[in-house]
Amino acid sequence: MRPTIIDLLNTSVEKYAQNPFLWEKVTTEFVSTTYLETQQQAKLFAAGLLNLGVKSGDKIALLSEGRNAWIISELGILYTGAVSVPLSIKLEESNDLIFRLIHSEAKFIVVSGGQLRKIRTIASLLPDIEKVIVLDEQQGSEEKEMPLSNLLSTGAEYLKKLPESVNDRAKTIQPDDIATISYTSGTTADPKGVMLTHRNYTANVEQALTLMTIPTSFRTLIILPLDHCFAHVAGFYSFMASGASVATVQSGKTGLETLKNIPINIKEIKPNLLLSVPTLAKNFKRNIESSIHAKGPVVKWLFYTALKMSYSYNKEGFNKGQGIHKLKKPLLNLFDKILFTKVREGFGGQIEYFIGGGALLDIDLQRFFYAIGMPMFQGYGLSEATPIISSNGLKRHKLGSSGYLVSPLELKICDDNGNALPNFQKGEIVIKGENVMKGYYKNEKSTSETIKNGWLHTGDMGYMDNDGFLYVMGRFKSLLISSDGEKYSPEGIEEAIVENSYFIDQVVLYNNQNQYTSSLIVPNKEALKRYVHRKKPELTWESKEAKELALNKLQREVNAYRKGGKFEGMFPERWLPSAIAVIGEPFTEQNGLVNSTMKVIRGKVEERYVDRITALYETGGKEIINEKNIEAIS
Repeated sequence: MRPTIIDLLNTSVEKYAQNPFLWEKVTTEFVSTTYLETQQQAKLFAAGLLNLGVKSGDKIALLSEGRNAWIISELGILYTGAVSVPLSIKLEESNDLIFRLIHSEAKFIVVSGGQLRKIRTIASLLPDIEKVIVLDEQQGSEEKEMPLSNLLSTGAEYLKKLPESVNDRAKTIQPDDIATISYTSGTTADPKGVMLTHRNYTANVEQALTLMTIPTSFRTLIILPLDHCFAHVAGFYSFMASGASVATVQSGKTGLETLKNIPINIKEIKPNLLLSVPTLAKNFKRNIESSIHAKGPVVKWLFYTALKMSYSYNKEGFNKGQGIHKLKKPLLNLFDKILFTKVREGFGGQIEYFIGGGALLDIDLQRFFYAIGMPMFQGYGLSEATPIISSNGLKRHKLGSSGYLVSPLELKICDDNGNALPNFQKGEIVIKGENVMKGYYKNEKSTSETIKNGWLHTGDMGYMDNDGFLYVMGRFKSLLISSDGEKYSPEGIEEAIVENSYFIDQVVLYNNQNQYTSSLIVPNKEALKRYVHRKKPELTWESKEAKELALNKLQREVNAYRKGGKFEGMFPERWLPSAIAVIGEPFTEQNGLVNSTMKVIRGKVEERYVDRITALYETGGKEIINEKNIEAIS
């Protein structure tokens, strides 16, 4: 059987009708919604859409903070055979949002009150939008806007007249019909829309559950954006298939307020499993260590002594407690009782493990959480694979690896010519399975470059070991990865900076799951010399003041793409370089940093300047005036 997402929901309602599925805190406490109630609300939403004339295949955009209404809206959209276009709330109304709404050919938008301003700002540029369904009551409404309450009341009337209309429409949905179009992060005007089918999702749920068991009693708090397919599959759909329940973070009036609600909500909901990304993992670790430090030097010494012993005992997880290390077990049990148990209580006291998705988790982070009894297991995937490809889990794990493959799935590691490589040899990760996307929406060229003979070429580099564990090493191609797992192409930014500046000859951006993007810049020294002479003719180029003037000019050239600059809005700010290393010699074919087609060989540049890149992430790394940069422009 190849079920659709609606089949998955209906089956779960048959098995777990009165189990809580959704948990939401609007006022003072979390309130549950059962599987049956979720289904009824989704059908009511769907009936309202049918009343508006929504047809199978229509595109409906969804822009909202995580909440019950997000999940119910998407299920309602899917019940009609329409396609959900989930959008990140990080998107601003400029090019990012407009492009996705126009490119996806969205006819309807479902939007929260908190995001409505963005839609109103660009409404005049979206003539094809028929209705904007607003999830929260507003004081006044603009043209085409419809409050959710109206949609639901008209849906109820529609069902009175045509009680089987939603079920009849749902029966027409085929497994290979598109369920969602999720846009990848693009740095130019063309992010790609990943088309994921109903069967992509249900297949990936089945695959994911070969790596982990979710009892019906399990709860999770989804702290990741719901628009990403990782939250879809590892969050609500895998929990739905298991009869377990899902809570969302209480929305604050601002993003910062919502973030502050996370630790409070974790204690309230007492999750058994959490999904994480490196940024959150680092924040959790920082908060744990801060609370330990606050308890004084004795507790601090005990904690780090316990950690050190736990690290040596655990090793890579699968080989823990071997040989003489087993003698440490009684003392570690004591440490766990007096220290680590109390740390876990800060996370509700029920967490069995985290699953880390998005970017790669630092092995030190993995060891830390494993030591304190809340393992953070590394997984690997990408949107084009719906997304889960592999993961560590309680059943089977090796810290430092990206885990064991989901089943069924074919995977091979290929060299530049597409030839399969043996274990332990690095190459591109290529997969084949029912979780491979249908393609990129309205982009046959990119689809044909990514999927060849049914095999998805991930663009990631890795290798397999003899025990069936996958090790992901980073990008095989030039995409960069931010700390929250978003992947983006640096090339558009690099080209724009060079093209729009007399003072910059070459730029290479760098981000490998770091807190910010950095850059290596080859300046046009002659242009900088002329600039300094024009500004302060009394200075000689050899003086420190001249060099500082030149470096500050380079900084302003990059800042021109930030808020207030003349190129503001051209690229998302979070992808612009926050730290600059000035390089004294150009990247050329002669020094091996440019290939015969005059393209910079990113990997070789990163390897050559690894020390400079490392320094950009150390204390003071964002300050452009430093000894190395002064030396480079001399």
